[in-house]
Amino acid sequence: QVQLVESGGGLVQAGGSLRVSCAASGRTFSLYAMGWFRQAPGKEREFVAAISRSGGKTYYADSVKGRFTISRDNAKNTMYLQMNSLKPEDTAVYYCAADRILRVGLDYDYWGQGTQVTVSS
Repeated sequence: QVQLVESGGGLVQAGGSLRVSCAASGRTFSLYAMGWFRQAPGKEREFVAAISRSGGKTYYADSVKGRFTISRDNAKNTMYLQMNSLKPEDTAVYYCAADRILRVGLDYDYWGQGTQVTVSS
């Protein structure tokens, strides 16, 4: 079992920046690929970014490429999502997820509870 807890969400103006974190506990963090997903009201959950176990490979949704950066610190059992140039359409609940296999789909084994990010225009 892996327990995931997101933090760092909040309210930010369009064009601003925010960093959300995902703290993991339980099994060895470095054994898991990690992903960020988001879900806006009335919409399906969607892929945002993913990172390999070592951090050497990253993938991004086209909608966030060039604005968001995913990273991880295996010594701290923590993953991050740095979000810059935020847009109102980035408003959503952001979820982190863990799986043994690096994926861009929704079929991750473990999920956090989510953190709200709201971008005002």
